[in-house]
Amino acid sequence: MATTYNWTISSMWTEDVDTYSNFVVRAYYGIEAVDGEYTANYSDIAVFEVVQGEDFIPYADLTEAIVLGWIQDELGQDTIDNIYASLEGQINTEKNPPVEPTNTPLPWS
Repeated sequence: MATTYNWTISSMWTEDVDTYSNFVVRAYYGIEAVDGEYTANYSDIAVFEVVQGEDFIPYADLTEAIVLGWIQDELGQDTIDNIYASLEGQINTEKNPPVEPTNTPLPWS
């Protein structure tokens, strides 16, 4: 089964900058990887540089998709691929747990 990745944002921090109010400067995001009954999670905080210009979107008009796009752009595809690989590793460990050695009593005890 193919793994799906679900991105979410659970909170954002804002600052008032010059004429802009509620300028998003940080976003707490999470990624849940799901492969059948197995899941793995990753979370972090994205920090955004304050850049003023025509592209400013008022806070009330933001959507989760817009902010996730900012986060993914900030991370870059190589970092996203590394996160996905880490999540896949966690799921593979759940699917195939490592064999734990047995603490066997000494034969001369």
